[in-house]
Amino acid sequence: MTSTGPGDPAGLPPALTSEQAAELARAHGLERVGGRPPLGTYIKDLWERRGFLVTLAQGDFIAGTQNNVLGLLWSVLNPLLLGVAYLLIFGLLLGTRGNVEDFITFLTTGLFTFIYISGGLNYGARAMTGNISMIRSLQFPRVLLPLSTSMSQFFATLPAFGILVVIALVRGQTPTWEWLLFPVSLVVVGVMTTGLGLIAARVVHEVRDASNLIPLLTRMMRYVSGIFFPVAHYAAGAPEWVAVILEYQPLAVTLTLVRETLMGELPVQPVTWLVSCGWAILLFVVGFVLVWRAEATYGRS
Repeated sequence: MTSTGPGDPAGLPPALTSEQAAELARAHGLERVGGRPPLGTYIKDLWERRGFLVTLAQGDFIAGTQNNVLGLLWSVLNPLLLGVAYLLIFGLLLGTRGNVEDFITFLTTGLFTFIYISGGLNYGARAMTGNISMIRSLQFPRVLLPLSTSMSQFFATLPAFGILVVIALVRGQTPTWEWLLFPVSLVVVGVMTTGLGLIAARVVHEVRDASNLIPLLTRMMRYVSGIFFPVAHYAAGAPEWVAVILEYQPLAVTLTLVRETLMGELPVQPVTWLVSCGWAILLFVVGFVLVWRAEATYGRS
């Protein structure tokens, strides 16, 4: 009779197959580090870390203002100074007001909204590549990073949106029930901006050189979105299909959405809301799925 000792493989229990090991890990709630969980699990994990999301956004917002002498006051001064400059150039010198009566409210509404959109896009593009150390050190849904960036930019622009209401009142706009839709329109803008940031984050993660094109893209967006001119007025002479594209592309229709809630001369149109919400949902879903699909690749060389 032969005996087996502790160093003899014959005395060890049989090794688990890869399928058995995976089943055992699932039974005990273990997950592969750096893997991509199912989409439902991913969303659940994101919801459980919503507190971390808000804290991260607040930290980014505070960090962006603490080195300035005037601090949070720049959140109001910067949009106002830009508004004055744009008014002088496009309102007085170039005369791009078209058929708009209250050009000041028209301009500031578009400008303040675009400041948030461009900030969400530019900072969102660097959300993954700019937080490599955090990604490598902590385990959390990576989509939190571009989400927190969009939220941080919203915090930074929120005072300007408050000033926007004051400007509308000073310019003689009469508060109506449609003004109650103003916060709702900002939610739509926020969803769309977050979607743009998510898409940009994934693109820059895949192609680092793409980050150099984001400022150029933002500049192009500024001139086609209708910040300082009414798109419908200048598109009236174009072929119908061209006019439809210009008026209902994501940026232009979203700026129109916000303007319709505050300006009496631009009544709320259901089609504006349908198209804006459609763009916002589409961009957000596409961006979220793109970021989720690359979950296992972030932070790797």
